[in-house]
Amino acid sequence: MRYSSLATRIGGPGSGAWDNHFRAVARKAAGEDVIVMSIGDPDFDTPPAITDAAIAALKAGDTHYSPLAGRMRLRKAVASYIVPFAGIPLSAENVAITFGTQNALYAASTLLLNQGDEALVLEPCFTTYRATIESTGARAVTVPCLPELGWQPNMSTLEASITPHTRAIYFASPANPTGAAISEANLATIAELAIAHDLWIVSDEIYCDFIFDGADHSIAALPGMAERTIIVGSLSKSHAMTGWRVGWAIGPEAFVRHATALNLALSYGAAGFIQEAAAVATEQRLPEVDAIRERFRERRDLVMAALSNTPGLHLHRPAAGMFVMIDVRETGMDSAAFAKRLYEEQAVSLLDGAEFGPSGAGFVRLSFATDEAALTEGCRRIRVFAEGLARASA
Repeated sequence: MRYSSLATRIGGPGSGAWDNHFRAVARKAAGEDVIVMSIGDPDFDTPPAITDAAIAALKAGDTHYSPLAGRMRLRKAVASYIVPFAGIPLSAENVAITFGTQNALYAASTLLLNQGDEALVLEPCFTTYRATIESTGARAVTVPCLPELGWQPNMSTLEASITPHTRAIYFASPANPTGAAISEANLATIAELAIAHDLWIVSDEIYCDFIFDGADHSIAALPGMAERTIIVGSLSKSHAMTGWRVGWAIGPEAFVRHATALNLALSYGAAGFIQEAAAVATEQRLPEVDAIRERFRERRDLVMAALSNTPGLHLHRPAAGMFVMIDVRETGMDSAAFAKRLYEEQAVSLLDGAEFGPSGAGFVRLSFATDEAALTEGCRRIRVFAEGLARASA
């Protein structure tokens, strides 16, 4: 039987990034001594105030359809929650509730791109960006953020990549997998290019609550950018709610109206009891959220110390997020082979950085989303593996 061309487009580069991870998870579930450091799923419980709100809503019979754009209570709460990060005034009319950030990215791509369009994507980037963009029939054009520039984009390369077919620029700041936030100067240049070429910006700001060093800045706050910027985000990481599937797309009121109409075909609205829980999460600053961020900061420092001076490895200190990119090029192995052999010989699962884009080649991504004991042991095994490679090549 025949399948649509979409079925092929969504299985492109990046779709195989999770093979080792899923094998590792299966082995760990079977009781084997495997350390999974390949997924950005916080290992903390969702704060009790949030789960209690969901349970109360369920017990009260909140199991029916909800408004397509999301409940007004939650939309207002999200607008207020994001204002300090975005740096612009927002109201409920600027917020569409989605099934997490991925669903928001898909909605934005569907509403902004046509067949034959091009979207520039700053990479390394999350593995689903290309498939999300190309599901529309548009083409994803990657623009490298280079490690020697602190994972910042080269602005000349970005400008040279713009063609008459370019309709949007996509990026995450802070970024997965690098943990780097785009500098103020580079954001200003991107804004100038977007205005000059009448481009949309899709800004993935899911890690805006996970800044460790310095301050994050949203491109939406720059002059002339609020009307051409779609901010996507969620509670998945900051509130340990990856499985709840609740997020948002924030943009001009016209965009939200289109996103609302799209929900007729995509989701028919998020579950009411989950929205009630998300409202509690965004209406108040829960102490657990700050505690989660601080634990990830401590874990970052733990990993940086544990792997310092490891032969053949160089770590790029992340300013935010829950990942670190490890340069393995001096080991003489490419990143895919390094990740594969590490998994086979030491039962430690990392992700090949090349799956996040060409600039990630030669790097592996390590996630802090596991407990400190496992992180410590995982780093010990990585060091043992790297030292063995160094001895073999001596």
